Amino acid sequence: MAGVRARMGGLLLAAALAWPALAANLQISPVMITLRAGQGASGITLQNLGEAAVFGQVRVFQWEQKDGDDVLTPSPDVVASPPIIQIAPKSSQMIRLVRRSEQLPPSELTYRILIDEIPKDDGPASGVDIRLRYSVPLFVLPADARAAPALAWSVFKRDGAWMLRVRNSGTQRAQIGALQLSNAAGQRFEIAAGLFGYVLAGRVREWRLPTAGDADLSGTLAVQANINARPSSATTVARVD
Repeated sequence: MAGVRARMGGLLLAAALAWPALAANLQISPVMITLRAGQGASGITLQNLGEAAVFGQVRVFQWEQKDGDDVLTPSPDVVASPPIIQIAPKSSQMIRLVRRSEQLPPSELTYRILIDEIPKDDGPASGVDIRLRYSVPLFVLPADARAAPALAWSVFKRDGAWMLRVRNSGTQRAQIGALQLSNAAGQRFEIAAGLFGYVLAGRVREWRLPTAGDADLSGTLAVQANINARPSSATTVARVD
């Protein structure tokens, strides 16, 4: 995938948003990394709980959002060491993540650390048989300590399905969870009980809502959600294109 822009589809996104990042015999901690002012490095601990060795590779991607979707592009901005892992049974290994630049960005930078578990025989170069993929978000906070998301919500219908578009004009990402919509009649629609997704700083993200096409989401809607783990509310007017 090196040198090629890769869209992160639903399957990869599902793996990326696993909380906690625990599957099979490999446990990863932490599940989110934040680099603050003056902090140029961090790390991920991989723990092999199984009876057989775990082999894998670690890659760093810039995480952007374009045309309403997530986009991953290989990035040299953050170095993962070691990039190839071999963890003995009942052992752990630290992956060190070092940011090359010491400059604080005006808006938050976002990356995804992809950790692929691979069979021993194939080796990391084949890229054919990936057993498990873990995706850990890494955020580099902006210079302004007051950075925050600023969201505008839109609900609309496209091809018979209800869609949600969220624009973040702020300088920090918005992690959306516990999302509910309520219509003017007071009817509630639970969109997500836990984590729903992210809208990166200065970006727009779209989702198809898990509601029936004939759900009564027209007119004025109340939006309730946890934004970066804090309760938030807003209103929007749904439309049918």
